[in-house]
Amino acid sequence: MKIIWYGHSCFRVETGSSVILLDPFLTGNATFEASGISQDAVQDGVTHILVTHGHGDHVGDTVAIAKATGATVVTNYDLCMWLTKQGLDKFEPMNTGGTIDLGDFKASLVRADHSAGLVELDVNFPLGSANGFVITPPEDPVILHMGDTDIFSDMELLDDIYEPEVGLVPIGDRFTMGARTASMACKRFFDFDLVVPCHYGTFPIIDQTADAFVDEMDKEEVVVPKVGEVMDV
Repeated sequence: MKIIWYGHSCFRVETGSSVILLDPFLTGNATFEASGISQDAVQDGVTHILVTHGHGDHVGDTVAIAKATGATVVTNYDLCMWLTKQGLDKFEPMNTGGTIDLGDFKASLVRADHSAGLVELDVNFPLGSANGFVITPPEDPVILHMGDTDIFSDMELLDDIYEPEVGLVPIGDRFTMGARTASMACKRFFDFDLVVPCHYGTFPIIDQTADAFVDEMDKEEVVVPKVGEVMDV
């Protein structure tokens, strides 16, 4: 399995013959744009796009990439229906607690504590719930992308049910958990083999580095990748 971070909460996961993009926020993602990597390189060969919730910094370029690649979009039902109005025509709707089999992996939509609406021209569009995704391949490690979330005690149940080995964890504060709370979530409720921090450095009003999180974790399994760097898991 290969995992690549493209800034904010956007990851590319390659498992089996599938190539998954999670929360493909590229246009307007300052961390990604500063890397000099082309969007064509990011979306090359993409088969699935998983979107945790309806905020613009997670939906991002979903529709454009889906049209360019023919990828299937997987997200909550309400957001799927809204995306069809934006031109999406290949999708798998879900809701919290559900699991679907996508061939090389199963995708489970799990709880996150966050909002999920889109505010546009003073109109608030409800776009379903905020979620995380569990990616379960038959051979490769199980990944939990937490989405945008606060800590909650039922994270322990997620660990019991899905046994995730890789955690993609928001740590930037203000809109998600900060360093201390995110480290507490990882240490108290999960037994990850690898933790990759995300959702930081993109905007001036959130934490700019993962340093505080790494200090709080004090564990070797935390990896802070460079944008575009391949992590072999």
